[in-house]
Amino acid sequence: MRAMTYRGPYKIRVEEKDRPRIEHPNDAIVRVTLAAICGSDLHLYHGLMPDTRVGHTFGHEFIGVVDEVGPSVQHLQVGDRVMVPFNVFCGSCWFCARGLYSNCHNVNPNATAVGGIYGYSHTTGGYDGGQAEYVRVPFADVGPVKIPDWMHDEDAVLLTDAAATGYFGAQLGEIVEGDTVVVLGAGPVGLIAAQSSWLMGAGRVIVVDHLTERLAKAREMAHAETLDYDQLDDVVVELKQQTDFLGADVVIDAVGAEADGNALQQITGPKLKLQGGSATALNWAIDAARKGGTIAVVGAYGPIPNAVKFGDAMNKGLTLRMNQTPVKRQWPRMFEHVRNGHLTPRQMVTHRFPLDDVAEAYHVFSAKLDGCIKPLVVPGAH
Repeated sequence: MRAMTYRGPYKIRVEEKDRPRIEHPNDAIVRVTLAAICGSDLHLYHGLMPDTRVGHTFGHEFIGVVDEVGPSVQHLQVGDRVMVPFNVFCGSCWFCARGLYSNCHNVNPNATAVGGIYGYSHTTGGYDGGQAEYVRVPFADVGPVKIPDWMHDEDAVLLTDAAATGYFGAQLGEIVEGDTVVVLGAGPVGLIAAQSSWLMGAGRVIVVDHLTERLAKAREMAHAETLDYDQLDDVVVELKQQTDFLGADVVIDAVGAEADGNALQQITGPKLKLQGGSATALNWAIDAARKGGTIAVVGAYGPIPNAVKFGDAMNKGLTLRMNQTPVKRQWPRMFEHVRNGHLTPRQMVTHRFPLDDVAEAYHVFSAKLDGCIKPLVVPGAH
């Protein structure tokens, strides 16, 4: 089969790889019909995640058709159209029993924190991802869900991570009616976090970014106020001024490890790898939240320490909530929001690339060329 493969930082190509096979009775093999490139994939592409091995196939957002099932699989049949959460999880351990699917204890031998993730290096289990013609799906009776007949494929693929993560960010904020919510980052996760904040009762939503096309999308998709931090002397001071000098009730960090806006953070994080990414957005969140406020972190950071203003967070009495998203836990309610038009994930798709052009897709997305907000990968296209 043809698959995207990692050859080193900024180096990927499409190669022939062995078609995955059933390795356990609970496995399924899925023929991928649509995949996406996530901002988190760029952390791998840029060499920020440790133990990203040459030959690894990325892609934790994908949907497809069941091509083969193991002898123990009961809920899926060959030919079923399925959406697959980015989490690999067993469904039965202490954490899965409590809905913490992203922290499954049985699927990742290399970490004590995160569970398994498709296509996200050997720090998350080493599972090949879905930017390929086929992918092996472990615990096939637990993770995948049949795509509802009414759901658009592009909504389905975005619900496997980006949309679910944005929704989860708003959930973590524990928004109460009338809250002022600041969303840092107007990428796909931030856009859905902003839409979701309204659903959860926000009285005001402010989205911060510096890319014109993303800020325009935040106004169009999420009806949010927007701030371009490149046009401000100090974005935190501006946010304070706009909130009666109290600060925001809830701040959602939807950026993570590659935040711009602070040269020292950029140099010590993404450039020199001395910390697990640039903590600029997280520090802005700590500064911009009101005393006693809540910060939700759904932007991804690496496993090594970061230069974070933890003392300020403690002295302000902030609540910090964070995790990788337990995707399947969000789906029942999210499906209804999508069906009713309250969440519109596919509205943020800007580019579609054939699998053979995946290297170009990564370049365009990484360099933010051509107004790229969310690129999809179509294995069957030419």
